[in-house]
Amino acid sequence: MKGLKRVLTLLLVALVTATVFAGCGSGAEKPAAASAGYQVKEFKGSPDETYYMNVMVSGVEYWFPVYEMFKQCGQQLGVKTVYGGTPEYDVNLQIASFEQVLAMKPAGIYVHPMNADAFIEPINKAIDAGVAIATFAADSPKSKRRVYITSDNVNEGNVASDIVCKEIGYKGEIACTENPGQSNHDLYIKSFIANVEKNYPDVKIVNRTATNQDTAKAYEAALATMQANPNLKAYITPEAPSAQGVAQAVKEKGADIMILTRDLNVTILDAIKAGEIWGAVNPDQGNQGYMGMLCLFLLKHSDMIDPMSDYKLKGVSPINLPFIDNGMNMVTKENADYFYWDKYLASRPWSKGIEE
Repeated sequence: MKGLKRVLTLLLVALVTATVFAGCGSGAEKPAAASAGYQVKEFKGSPDETYYMNVMVSGVEYWFPVYEMFKQCGQQLGVKTVYGGTPEYDVNLQIASFEQVLAMKPAGIYVHPMNADAFIEPINKAIDAGVAIATFAADSPKSKRRVYITSDNVNEGNVASDIVCKEIGYKGEIACTENPGQSNHDLYIKSFIANVEKNYPDVKIVNRTATNQDTAKAYEAALATMQANPNLKAYITPEAPSAQGVAQAVKEKGADIMILTRDLNVTILDAIKAGEIWGAVNPDQGNQGYMGMLCLFLLKHSDMIDPMSDYKLKGVSPINLPFIDNGMNMVTKENADYFYWDKYLASRPWSKGIEE
């Protein structure tokens, strides 16, 4: 317990320090009330508080480890957590699921907005109603949200392009799939392409196909792309479902094409270990979930901190962390065994995983 308190104290100090330097933007969470003297609050929530995680395509395995640590942080804080979203890749359905949660008057919602602009109004409505909101993995920067947690998508694209170009000998043709409108995927693919065009003149991007996380579409696109570009050396996807379709097509054709994707599931991991997919860029899901719950808690309980700033004068929340980098891992054949969800969950017998 002493160790836990120390960890939470250190995290709180880090957040306070960051807030002092971050400045204050727009936001509607209520600031701590002005008083003659600030009194330190106990770092503890209430079992009556419920914090929700809202995602698109809720069955995608990527979210599970994120929620696992979101849930663990909630347990340590003494609050309830719930996983949810929509099972389909449809921004309107995700917004509907978000609004359903909002109607339940939650303490906070940790949301992965499929589309930045479409979520401006729903997020602002929630914050105006006193609900703490933080975004993760994808953002809605024009909304009133005051916390965004993600890996650095631009850096991921740069790292991935450097690796791919090196692996193909700094010369050849590359194709990619993409999901237009999903901000994190757009940033990744655009930065990948920009780095290639800037630094690797003998490497060409010969095809870009919108597959929108549809494995079947990615499969068909890969078959057509390979036929049109017989000298193709590498294929890039911004997420796992598209990578699965590409890998299936490449395997069927017996082609020697490097595949690099982002995010993980058991199929991707098995393919990496089998040499069918070279590797995957994977955000640190645990950090993403844990820091998300912690930030939501602080947004809801903004009187927990009292930084030296003018937040009381401006009437805004003292919490303003517009970007927290949760870090990333490059998953290859050498370290793939450490990223299996079932193995990870088995090491945590007290947890029932995503079904809890």
